[in-house]
Amino acid sequence: MHRWIAIILFFTCFSASAEVARWAPDFTWLKSGNNRASLKSLRGQPVVLVVAPSPRHGKFRKQAKELQKTYQLLGNDKAVMVAAFTQGPGVVRSNIPFVLAANPGAVAQSYGVTGDFAIFVVGRDGNLDEISDRVLPGQRVLDIINNSFVAQRDNRRAE
Repeated sequence: MHRWIAIILFFTCFSASAEVARWAPDFTWLKSGNNRASLKSLRGQPVVLVVAPSPRHGKFRKQAKELQKTYQLLGNDKAVMVAAFTQGPGVVRSNIPFVLAANPGAVAQSYGVTGDFAIFVVGRDGNLDEISDRVLPGQRVLDIINNSFVAQRDNRRAE
């Protein structure tokens, strides 16, 4: 009996200290002045990555429209929007500022994208909190960001 209690306590302590379950693969984009920035440089900020063939792709446009509905709240959370267009660059027609991944094909491959669309939500801790090949409602993206492990941990500390 004591052995089972020790095993349960061990796994409880181990799982409580393991904050990141799935690290998001790192990628880069070009900033102004031709300087590169990486996902790692955004630790502490949530990141929404959308992978699509082009900005004209129907699912990308639909996802951008969904994100617009909650963008002010996402902006309050300092969320960064990243687009990886696998079939070439293009102009994103949206009031949401998207940064463009420097090597979109490699980004799609490292995230395991097999279809023509995917969205990923990377938490403040670098954890891959959501993976979907369907358009997510803007409110769902906001909920994922606000209910991440880091957000809940910080809320508990504030109480």
